[in-house]
Amino acid sequence: MENAEPLPGAGADRGGPLRAVLWDVDDTLFDYTGSDRVGALRHLHTEGLVAAYGGEEAALARWRSAMETEFARFLAGEVGFLDHRRERARTFLGLPLSDAEADAWFGRYIAHYEASWVLFPDSLPALEALAPLVRQAVLSNSSTAVQERKLTRLGIRAHFESVLCADELGHAKPAPEAFTGACRALGLAPDEVAYVGDRLDIDALGARGAGLAAVWLDRTGTGEQPPPGVRRIAGLAELPELVRGVIGFGAPSTIR
Repeated sequence: MENAEPLPGAGADRGGPLRAVLWDVDDTLFDYTGSDRVGALRHLHTEGLVAAYGGEEAALARWRSAMETEFARFLAGEVGFLDHRRERARTFLGLPLSDAEADAWFGRYIAHYEASWVLFPDSLPALEALAPLVRQAVLSNSSTAVQERKLTRLGIRAHFESVLCADELGHAKPAPEAFTGACRALGLAPDEVAYVGDRLDIDALGARGAGLAAVWLDRTGTGEQPPPGVRRIAGLAELPELVRGVIGFGAPSTIR
């Protein structure tokens, strides 16, 4: 661990034990970035589009730009999850596709993407280590159907008592209502729950603002100093001992 400070916002320093860990999925447990890269390249090569967009890296940059633009609109509530996918196809291709055409084109990408799904190596060991310590559930900005299928295919669905997603909660991270809604679904107060995610802005700061313990998983090693109330970890192997330091005890963790 980086220092001897307790897990912020939870358990011992907030008056009650830590009872649950809520997980982000994409780029936290599941290697979304790697799977998306492999799937997108296979899709664009199959569609004969790589050369038309300046080669692999230029095509991928356009792909990522379309995703970030349209997913931001989804997070803002401007479009639904399915519509954001259609708009990604239209934005990338620069064509006024019908809904059916966009669905078909994006569906062909999904087939390549899903064939590339993989967990991070430290994900399953962390889930197994936490199983006897705390309850575990998912809070994701994706759709419930997508994440249910993904977690099942990856073989880790049984580790979670609930899969809570923006489409059913009615709010997306970083809105505090997403986090507090997930806590209500678990029957727990926010200060009894820790949230683990790879995005400092959407995951950690959103969780902190809603009163949860905020754990930022900095897999890329940015070295950025986390703001007050956020605990930074470099990998999931650090998480079980961090959790052990606060569950059911009246003193802060001394884990380094």
